[in-house]
Amino acid sequence: MSTARTWAVALTGVDGHLVEVEADLSNQTPGFQIIGLPDKALGEAAQRVRNACVNAGLAFPRRRVTVNLSPANLPKYGSGFDLSIAIATLATEASVTPEAIRSTVHIGELGLDGRLRPVPGVLPAVYAASRAGFERVIVPHANAEEARLVPGIEVRAAVSLAEVAAMHGADVEVAKVEPVSARIAEIDDGEPLDLAEVIGQDEAVDALITAAAGGHHMMLSGPPGAGKTMLARRLPGILPPLTEEEALEVAAIRSLTGQHVTRLDALAPFEAPHHSASSAALVGGGSRVARPGAIVRAHRGVLFLDETPEFQRVALDALRQPLESGRIELSRSGFTASFPARFQLILAMNPCPCGNYGVRGAECTCPPMAIRRYAGRLSGPLRDRIDIDLQVARVAASRAASGERSSLTSAVARQRVTAARAAAQERWRGTPWRLNGEVPGARLRQGDLRLPAAVRAPLDRALERGTVTLRAYDRVLRIAWTLADLAGRGMPGIDDLGRALFLKKGLLA
Repeated sequence: MSTARTWAVALTGVDGHLVEVEADLSNQTPGFQIIGLPDKALGEAAQRVRNACVNAGLAFPRRRVTVNLSPANLPKYGSGFDLSIAIATLATEASVTPEAIRSTVHIGELGLDGRLRPVPGVLPAVYAASRAGFERVIVPHANAEEARLVPGIEVRAAVSLAEVAAMHGADVEVAKVEPVSARIAEIDDGEPLDLAEVIGQDEAVDALITAAAGGHHMMLSGPPGAGKTMLARRLPGILPPLTEEEALEVAAIRSLTGQHVTRLDALAPFEAPHHSASSAALVGGGSRVARPGAIVRAHRGVLFLDETPEFQRVALDALRQPLESGRIELSRSGFTASFPARFQLILAMNPCPCGNYGVRGAECTCPPMAIRRYAGRLSGPLRDRIDIDLQVARVAASRAASGERSSLTSAVARQRVTAARAAAQERWRGTPWRLNGEVPGARLRQGDLRLPAAVRAPLDRALERGTVTLRAYDRVLRIAWTLADLAGRGMPGIDDLGRALFLKKGLLA
């Protein structure tokens, strides 16, 4: 038999595409050619495959070998195709059983000694194979735990090419070799921080719970030392645990970044990039392979930007599209990659460059123009997408030194958030939305959920005066519904709307 076929997976963002790997023997000048839009790393697979076969004790064809990766118009990147190319090539001379490899997906990089090396992105690749209906996949030993996180598909782990060939019926001696370990160790994020450690910031804690319950974006403004970072870092601990499907999405993104994934983590992710981060570091980049940025790694979790005005203006404005759509698309020459990016944004900023503007007992040395320029680094459209804008003051010395501990722990707050989210999910059953922060404003302004005129009156006046935009009007309504859910009420009242106005704009009803 001169032609053999097996399967591999090409990743574009987090989306996996099944690739048919065809190997064909011909009587032309002996050689090895790979076609079908391979990149440089994939083009070098020819030499890796040849040496790996010889060193594993497998007979490599002496005629011309042509390997086609189909569909040919889909760009293929990386060394994860090595194993499938080697197996398809060996099957052309019946070294392995052709029928066995047709229903199996092969993922892995080959070393020159024939051992299988781990590759990034195994979890989304195996998930794509499962969705495509395949029942068996073979991966490197170091990727086995990660691949087995995907339910409904048989995962076989192999240490060497000889072991894989033996699985498919090859008559080869499988030497005992040391498996190649993962290059990147699993990152331990530690235990979540507890809300009970926050002292003297009752209003800010209430606002944080409101943000968690409704999935609202939030900005914390105040002087250094007021506790803005402390509050933001405790937000993941009061969010409900991720569902299995959500945890799988988060793990797939971690896999793409090269992390060694061994389990599904139910804790929402937390990303806090440095203010020197570029736009590509936030949204993702790469000229040949699309790599997820901070906003993608924060999917289903929290993105915290400390010292927000110090970020580049173009980097901050790049957040606007994913805040609205929940996805980010990276367009590069030859491909477009789409990543999920549904996160909660928490911004923190000082009142001025020196941080002392408006602080009692402190002297601000910033000229008025510098203060205006500092605040103006956040564009109006980005500010308009923030649901909650809260001023945070420093804690009084008497409370800071008292040693008291709040009775509101993260566990208690999580129960309140979970109950409020359950009420919202019941309300939005049968719709694409689950949280109040996701609901379009038109749905709240019209129809059966439109608030009575007496309740809407303060918000209507603010809109008429130009104090709030229509987008801000909608966000106030969303916050009001979240406040009602937290209080166990079926519909917001005028107090809820007044509180929502204060949280959005610092305005009193």
